[in-house]
Amino acid sequence: MSSAPQVNCPRCGKGAIYSAENPYRPFCSERCKMIDLGAWATENYRVAGAETPDSTANDLPDDRS
Repeated sequence: MSSAPQVNCPRCGKGAIYSAENPYRPFCSERCKMIDLGAWATENYRVAGAETPDSTANDLPDDRS
């Protein structure tokens, strides 16, 4: 029996061993890991931060001559 802690997969909630034996940790499988990565890539997940003004594009010099 492994002494590694068991955690819940952040994607599906199924139990997953949190050790080097599980290359997908903290996920239970490659599928859950890839689904989570896809959610980040498509911006379904976001890290909260300060709002930035959209006017910064107007501060750039106009190169059209």
